[in-house]
Amino acid sequence: MDFVLTEDYIELIRLLKTTRLAESGGQAKLIVENGDVRRNGQPEFRKRAKIRKGEVITVNGQTIYIK
Repeated sequence: MDFVLTEDYIELIRLLKTTRLAESGGQAKLIVENGDVRRNGQPEFRKRAKIRKGEVITVNGQTIYIK
């Protein structure tokens, strides 16, 4: 899926909630802590990582393209 970023960045847990890959902030944090998130092909464990345009986030088989 494509996600159009209207700011300089979005925090990872906020991205997961906004794209509805997590139902709550708590669930988003658990997804990140469990190592289920890959950022540009690399594991990402920082909940508040700043995601910027051009990045690719993969969560449990779902891919998000940041535009």
